[in-house]
Formats: sequence, structure tokens, C-alpha cells
Amino acid sequence: MTLFSFARLGALLIKEFIQMRRDRITFAMMLGVPLVQLLLFGYAINNDPKRLPAALVATSNDQYTRAMVSALENTGYYRFDHVAQSAEEAEFLIESGTVSFVVTIPADFASRVERGDGPQILIEADATDPAVASGAISTLGTVASQALLRAQGMQAAAAETASSQLQVVVHRRYNPEGVSQYNIVPGLLGVILQMTMVMMTSIALTRETERGTMENLLAMPANPLEIMLGKILPYLAVGAVQVVVVLFTAKSLFSVPFVGSLPLLLGAILVFVLALVLLGYTISTVARTQMQALQLTFFFFLPSILLSGFMFPYRGMPDWAQSFGEIFPLTHFLRIIRAVMLKGADFPAIAGEVGWLAFFVVLFAGLALVRFRRTLD
Repeated sequence: MTLFSFARLGALLIKEFIQMRRDRITFAMMLGVPLVQLLLFGYAINNDPKRLPAALVATSNDQYTRAMVSALENTGYYRFDHVAQSAEEAEFLIESGTVSFVVTIPADFASRVERGDGPQILIEADATDPAVASGAISTLGTVASQALLRAQGMQAAAAETASSQLQVVVHRRYNPEGVSQYNIVPGLLGVILQMTMVMMTSIALTRETERGTMENLLAMPANPLEIMLGKILPYLAVGAVQVVVVLFTAKSLFSVPFVGSLPLLLGAILVFVLALVLLGYTISTVARTQMQALQLTFFFFLPSILLSGFMFPYRGMPDWAQSFGEIFPLTHFLRIIRAVMLKGADFPAIAGEVGWLAFFVVLFAGLALVRFRRTLD
């Protein structure tokens, strides 16, 4: 039996450190993943979103209307950056996800205040994500009533007096019971597709290289586009099976409502899946081994989950994090599937998000073809 040797151990350690230094992707993952987690959880994640976009529907600009708007903005939850000219325009804004709230102040609001005739305001909240709407709704009654009394030059002392002066009618749209599964389960379809499609296609070329079968591919009379399509099209069939399973489970087990157009949703899913498999193929042209491909996939997967609005409210993140989240296809897909399934949105309401997915398809396809040619060289 050979005795333990510190010299041999030292040589093995030096060899491993040299190998780690040569594997730059693995070394970058070891440093990059903890850093990304610290930055995202420390700065970007916020479960109590503030300054949510809101639309105002009001036909008058009297002092009481201005008092209501100022009071809601002073809570820190509302940001009135849209003034809707009609109820139809406001409906489109909330259906497309442009705003989280629609505040409607009727034309006779001022006259009813002065008569003491129980004035009302209507606040419609996009409750597809219950966590976003709950905080903003909880402070409505007291804040609005006190603002109205101040506008009348009265002391906002008793809560009973405030409630008798103003009625705040709240409509939680699309998910009135606040069921979290209605928000999570549709989003899981995007997460599952991203995880499997990118991961499986990311090892497409690296597996050929490791097995030594790349030479057979190069010897075939096929151009890079044909090779790419031959690699990614089978995974589209796999994605189709996953879509059927997830949608059937969402309806049968979790009773998630589906009020939109199924063909519209399937078309958007096709564009999303195509973007994912092309992204995985692009990763496979960068990685040299299957392990590197999986590491790059995980490095993309982590910020995508955290910044897309799947786990944490998208509106609660700072502006820089929201801008960063826009570069992930999952962010746009979550808006599409929740809008179609829960809101019954039509194509004009989601056209912008579908356009982004189509842009990712073109971008990833171009990168994959360029990288593949360079790999062949």
C-alpha cells in the first residue's frame, strides 16, 4: 500500500487549479452565479410594489377630483400616467397590462359631494397577480375619505364620518377571489418550456462534438440552416406535448379559467418555443462540453425566473431591473398567457409582446447561424 504523500497531493491540487483556470466558463459560473443572486435578491426583489401605473377616467377637473388623485398618488402605490378618454380605452389599457388600476370618477362627483349625497369612485384593479393589488387596495377607504374631507375644509377625525362621505367601490378584475394558482399555474407553462427547451437544445452540438460524430455532420451535403432546423424541429414536438399536459392539468386539477382564444394562445406559444430552441442552439455553439452548456443554461435561467415576474411582482422591481427583465423571452410570454387565459385578451392587446418574441426568434437564429459557421472554421 502506497503511503500518503503531501508532494503527490500538492501536484494533484496544482493540476486541478490549472484545469479550473482553463475552463473559463465554469470559473465564471462559480463567481457569477452568487454575485447575480446577491444583486437580484438585494436590490431588485420587492414583494410590496409601489408607484403602480394607473389610468384615470374623469370628465371633470374640479377640486374634489384633484384631491382624490393627489391622495391616491401620495400613498405611494399609484402613478397616474394615463388619462383615458373613455371606458373602452381604459378597458384596453388594463386588459393589455399597460396599467394595474383604472380609477373612474363620475361626472356628478363634485355636485354629490357638495350635497352630501354619498359620492362614489370606482377603482378597478388588475388582480391577476394578487400580491400586486392587495397593498394598494388596503389603504383606499381611509385615504380617499380623509382627502375628501380636507378638500371640503373639514377635519378628518372620525372614520364613521369619512365612510359616510365617500364610498370607494373596488372591483378586483380577472381574479376576484385572489387565487394564487390562477397567477402561478399559467406562468409555470413558460418556466417548464424554458427549462426543458433551452436545456435540451443547448447540448445538441456539444453532444455531437463529445461523441465524435461532428465529422459525420460536416461530411453531409447540408448547409448550416438545414443542420440547425434538423436539430431544433424535433424539440418543437416535445414542447407541444408539454403544452398539452400543462394546459390540461391547469384546467382539470387547478380549475384555472380559460376565457381567451386557444388558437391565439397556441400561436404565441409556438413563437415562444421557437425562440427558446434557437437560444439553446446558440448556447450549444458557444459551449465546448455538455457541462458547459448546462452551466450557461442555468446562468440564463436564474435571472430570467427572478426578473420575469413569475416569482416576484414585476412592477415591484426598480426601473433598471424592469429594463433588464425585458431582454428575457419569458417576461413577454408570461404577459401573453396571463392576458389570454385570465383576461380574454385579443391579438391587439398582446401584439407588442408577440412582436418581442418574434424579434428574439430572428435574433437567436442569426446568432446561431453566425456562431455555427465560426465553429466549423
